[in-house]
Amino acid sequence: MKEQSNLSRLMEYAGKHKILTYLSWVLSVTSALLALVPFWYIWRIIHDILEVSPEFSQAGNVTRYGWSAVLFAVISVVVYIVALMCSHISAFRVAANIRKELMRHITTLPLGVTEKYGSGKLRRIVNSSSAATETYLAHRLPDKAGAIATPIGLLFLLLAFDWRLGLLSLVPVALGFLIMMKMTGKDMAQRMEQYQNSLSDMSNEAVEYVRGIPVVKTFGQTIFSFKRFKDSIDNYEKWVITYTKALRLPMMFYTTAINGVFAFLIAGGILFTRGGVTNELLLNLIFYIVITPVIGTTLTKIMFMSEDAMIVSDAINRIDEVLNEKPLSESPVNNIPSDYSIALEHVTYSYKVNGSEGDREGALGHDGEKTRSMMYLCGSSRDRQSH
Repeated sequence: MKEQSNLSRLMEYAGKHKILTYLSWVLSVTSALLALVPFWYIWRIIHDILEVSPEFSQAGNVTRYGWSAVLFAVISVVVYIVALMCSHISAFRVAANIRKELMRHITTLPLGVTEKYGSGKLRRIVNSSSAATETYLAHRLPDKAGAIATPIGLLFLLLAFDWRLGLLSLVPVALGFLIMMKMTGKDMAQRMEQYQNSLSDMSNEAVEYVRGIPVVKTFGQTIFSFKRFKDSIDNYEKWVITYTKALRLPMMFYTTAINGVFAFLIAGGILFTRGGVTNELLLNLIFYIVITPVIGTTLTKIMFMSEDAMIVSDAINRIDEVLNEKPLSESPVNNIPSDYSIALEHVTYSYKVNGSEGDREGALGHDGEKTRSMMYLCGSSRDRQSH
């Protein structure tokens, strides 16, 4: 339900290009199913070779099956490219409209909102958050559609030829899926949010530090200004290490599970050949060894799609946070002043003098030069002329 909400939120920015997003899903599913057809031709090639063994020259259909496999592979790639073209056109439109909407809204906000976020964090929301939606729409959603279709086709192929080997091939798939759910669960989503927050803070502090270097040098505050930047780097390092360590063991077990399908097939082959090796069993065993790597590739795609779903969910939340800021109220009456001069009146200031607070007049008697400097910074031309 959360993902549908995020998708519908993004589709609001797609306009008439929305249809291209859905078309990319259909084409991606078609490409995924076409990509499985060459494996059936591979099975036919192995079957014909084993049937005429050792008189391999009598296998007359091998060439035809081989070219048919190549043809379907090429068609699958072409259809997938068209799917990505459709998804990219729509995704670029969504990202562009999000940036335009954000910039239009930011120009109506009070300056205090900009100070609250910081220029670096706002820049990251406008650029990086919108870019995250582009990656999600252009790549992950079409890949997800294809990744859903691929297991369905694979399930048919795995159970059609030898259901015993097919079930053995599904055991590591189930283990990998359970481990993947652990890696992409609610706890990991919270860690991802903390990681993104620390990254935003570091980006913001870096921009503010670089922009403030002239002021820092003028007042000799290098150490103090760098401390905030250094703290943000340390905080980012903390969450990166935490996030990486949390994924270390699950990722190791996941990789072992999806790549351990050969161990299950070999064990099953040894068990099933106790009564003797038949051409049919040897054919199916070879075929399953060839096709099972597709399972690992599909599961890895699903895992990355789950991670990107968490990233785009966080990006949408950050975008909405800025868009929900109330704009600066405007007067319904357009009062155009006749005099554009600026005067500074009834303004006082104070600062510590020998550990105590002194007002403006007291400061004049103590340090007239410092007072003139402060008045000059305040911008009162009349006061500057009086001195």
